[in-house]
Amino acid sequence: MGKASRKTDWLMQFSNSKNWFVRLRDENGRRCVKSLGTSDRETAVILAMPMVAEHKARLQAARPRIEAPWQRRLEPGLHAGPDGGQIAATERELTYYNHNGGFLRTEPNGGPVFGLVGGPLNLRSLAEAYIGADFGAGRGKRRSVAAKDGDDAILETYLSHANVTGYYEREARAVWAVFKTLDVPLKDATRDHGRKVAAHYEAQGLKSATINKKIGWLTSAVNLAIKENKLKFNPFSGVVAQRDDAERRLPLSDADIAECKAKLDRLDDTDQLLFRVLATTGMRLSEAFQIDGEGTEGGARFVIVGKKTDQSLRRVPLPAALLPYMPAKIKGHLFPLTAETLKRTSDAASKRLMRFLRDDCSIADSRKVIHSLRHRAKDRSRAVGCPLNVQYELFGHEEKTIAAGYGVGSPVPVLKKWIDKIGF
Repeated sequence: MGKASRKTDWLMQFSNSKNWFVRLRDENGRRCVKSLGTSDRETAVILAMPMVAEHKARLQAARPRIEAPWQRRLEPGLHAGPDGGQIAATERELTYYNHNGGFLRTEPNGGPVFGLVGGPLNLRSLAEAYIGADFGAGRGKRRSVAAKDGDDAILETYLSHANVTGYYEREARAVWAVFKTLDVPLKDATRDHGRKVAAHYEAQGLKSATINKKIGWLTSAVNLAIKENKLKFNPFSGVVAQRDDAERRLPLSDADIAECKAKLDRLDDTDQLLFRVLATTGMRLSEAFQIDGEGTEGGARFVIVGKKTDQSLRRVPLPAALLPYMPAKIKGHLFPLTAETLKRTSDAASKRLMRFLRDDCSIADSRKVIHSLRHRAKDRSRAVGCPLNVQYELFGHEEKTIAAGYGVGSPVPVLKKWIDKIGF
């Protein structure tokens, strides 16, 4: 079998020199000749390869192509909306609220604007950009479209297995796209590759907790593949550097709560009730949207929330300060959900309540947010001497509270005695 030929027509020798030269043409057709300083052809090939690779990369970058950068309709921030409402703009999304702060709808904040870059505007460049025709050495060929490979199937399997949809699916696919830019198969990926994905988000100024959440999608997908014997190593596990960069949340003070109570009528009835639930129980915002019925034990009404972990699943008595504002019997969801997801619903509610704190109540400290109601409830329970095990049961963390069944833990009347002391 003959030796495979390789194309090295970028190498040349002049009649008056024994040395080899590399000969290239730039994107404008100008010829560039450079001596490689050796008369040995094999050495010349090795020396020239980096130059040729860099040259080809420049030519590729200069090829005409269509790009579609995102053009925003509105700058990020709050804007006046129709009929006295407001529009909350992010980089990619517009969220509309009515004059009472009620959620209306979301829509894209602009869209892609197509344009030709990387080459002169003429018939040839347009054809190359739009249909991928190569009018150079590869005449008539089309650019290949990247096909999904076995690694893509690993992500698809995980998304289907875990039923990841909507916002979370889009986030997972975006992180996967960042990893794909490294151009390395998962089976060959190392923790250094995982750290490069983390570095991509660190460069955006994201907090380590946010980066952990994003890379968690890749970690989970690979863990599933390992369980199914498709992979043997997880390059994303534990690659985010541990940093103390989380902003410490502060509880709302008594003065803050007094201001909120005085301005509470600026919220609609549903959000007023939601605010009271969060303030008097210390539950998480997303947990309030999980309330879909109630139970009674020893004459005390309670709800079950906390579906995130065994530690968060718990019974929460309805406090005395909250009962006058509650329906006589909770039947179905206490707070209506949209047709989309609980995540979307609670996010919209968070934006409304945050606007209430900032604009209506003039609470400007960035460390004070809606979650500060939970911190306040914990502080007040500690201040009145609530036993630590009861705190775990009321707020749902660190120790299992109800995972083995509704009968585990303190009697609801005992829990109610302590939750009543939080007040509002």
